[in-house]
Amino acid sequence: MAELTHFDSEGKAQMVDVGGKQDTVREAIAAGWIQLSVEGFKKVKEGSVSKGDVLGVARIAGIMAAKKVDELIPLCHPLLIHKANIEFSLREEDLSIDIEAVVGISGKTGVEMEALTAVSVAALTIYDMCKAVDKNMTIGDIRLLKKSGGKSGVYVRSPGGS
Repeated sequence: MAELTHFDSEGKAQMVDVGGKQDTVREAIAAGWIQLSVEGFKKVKEGSVSKGDVLGVARIAGIMAAKKVDELIPLCHPLLIHKANIEFSLREEDLSIDIEAVVGISGKTGVEMEALTAVSVAALTIYDMCKAVDKNMTIGDIRLLKKSGGKSGVYVRSPGGS
């Protein structure tokens, strides 16, 4: 079993020292979804939510969040992200919106937290912009799909999770 790197030998929290690591090109892909009511889904699809372009605003919010992870999650390193992209897919069959974030860097540590945070904040932004119409939305299944770069190499999520 891998050790928890954010704790020292005495169990105290610590920021991982990445100073001796080599820069490598790293990328992380995360995904999640938000399910809406019929009315909420229709308004997002038509672009008729009174607060404006829901998916456009959610895309910007997710990208901005990816750039601020070190301010949100203790012990995360500040990173100079060179790529952050968010895509949405509307699923009519279950009134949900799939969210996928891709974040990239050339650096000493990975960007999994940045990709996961981007998806989370994009979903929360959709919720915020649609809550006047639908307070019963559900956000779910936020997960890392793939990561590459660094000492541990490539990780691809197995079908069904874990």
